[in-house]
Amino acid sequence: MNKENLLKSFTELYGDVRPECFFAPGRVNLIGEHTDHEGGYVFPCAIAFGIYALAAVRPRDTVRLYSLNFDNNKIIEVPINNIKYDKANDWANYPLGVINIFERHGYKLPSGLDILFCGNLPEGAGLSSSAAIEVLTGRIINDLFNFNLDGVKIALYAQEAENDFVGMHCGIMDQFASSMGKKDNAVLLDCASLKYEYAPLNLGEYKIVITNSNMPHSLNNSAYNLRREQCEAALSDLQKVIKIKKLCELNLSEFKAVKDAVKSPEALKRARHAISENARTLQAVQALKAGDLKTFGELMNASHISLKDDYEVTIPELDILAELAWAQDGVAGSRMTGGGFGGCTVSIVKESCIDEFKKHVGEKYLVRTGRKADFYVTETADGARKILN
Repeated sequence: MNKENLLKSFTELYGDVRPECFFAPGRVNLIGEHTDHEGGYVFPCAIAFGIYALAAVRPRDTVRLYSLNFDNNKIIEVPINNIKYDKANDWANYPLGVINIFERHGYKLPSGLDILFCGNLPEGAGLSSSAAIEVLTGRIINDLFNFNLDGVKIALYAQEAENDFVGMHCGIMDQFASSMGKKDNAVLLDCASLKYEYAPLNLGEYKIVITNSNMPHSLNNSAYNLRREQCEAALSDLQKVIKIKKLCELNLSEFKAVKDAVKSPEALKRARHAISENARTLQAVQALKAGDLKTFGELMNASHISLKDDYEVTIPELDILAELAWAQDGVAGSRMTGGGFGGCTVSIVKESCIDEFKKHVGEKYLVRTGRKADFYVTETADGARKILN
């Protein structure tokens, strides 16, 4: 990000006011997909790609928002006392939703805001641009109006905005990773209790490589909410024979003993994924702590297969990318990451093999799909923060 260019754009849009600068990272989930909404464990890390913002308090009781990432964009201006979901506001519903949720919880904005957003996360890639802009907005209003909320509470309000304002029934993982990420670490998060620990990413000679299928997804228009409903149906059936509040309270042996209570074959597969993925996540973290990258990678591969066969959220392009990565030298493991139905894979690749990985996977993906893949070798990052001058 060129801060001077961003400041110039801010001044052109909003006038000669000195704004504060903020950043919130995207995230990549190493393992633990579609377990967060079922009370399971996840293992994401914040990445160096994300969304920047310049923000300043304004005297009038309106919020003005602008993003440099969209063509033919315009300033979106909404009165603070009349913030409601409007399809015409498009991307701005995410930050507006956060403001709305803050106000619902009693954190009333005493004046208006001018915010300029600019991100370097690929749109629709499944790296949590929506969570980043939500957490970023929460961090902005928390800091500028001295609400003194901690990062966990900001993450929860950001999730609530996506659930209740935007209508996307996501779990807490994306917002938590963006808010609470820590450089050189991943976060093992128990989504049922919000207990978490940082696990050092001691990858040695390996790096995290994100491969963008360039098949964008819009989870709000996908089958994501249907998967949630199917999990809820499985839970409802299981609760008739065993006392649980969330699917991931069960381990695999317990699930096998009661799985016949689930009536729908689709719901059974969704539940099997969530419970087995939860077990894989805990095994993977233990393997990483023990320096066993081989086992960690094998569990990543198994995660992808479960997401393909049981949760059914992969698409042919993601399956091709994973299969090509598995066949490549120097790859410890690879899987789709994010909600699915498009987006990216995440691979653990030996640094000396990255160029060959990009070349061979890219060429074969183009031949098989007619699409170009983009590759990002990413570093981990700290969570949402104010950037000092």
